[in-house]
Amino acid sequence: MQIQLLSCDAKKPDKRAIAKALETYAEMDSYTAIESTGFLLDGSPVEIEVDGKTTSSAFRALRKLDIDYEIMD
Repeated sequence: MQIQLLSCDAKKPDKRAIAKALETYAEMDSYTAIESTGFLLDGSPVEIEVDGKTTSSAFRALRKLDIDYEIMD
């Protein structure tokens, strides 16, 4: 499933937790996850691919991290 991450509304976003969630649910390597986290926090949307088995866990993690998202697929 394609998901577009739009923004992070947390007052103090946890960069490490966001990068770890991207590594886990979008199956990114750590460098790409850290880079994507930086883009997201700078205000650029980021597209990720989430496996069907972990979709609900990914949505839960995104809500917990105050990340706004849009389902693309």
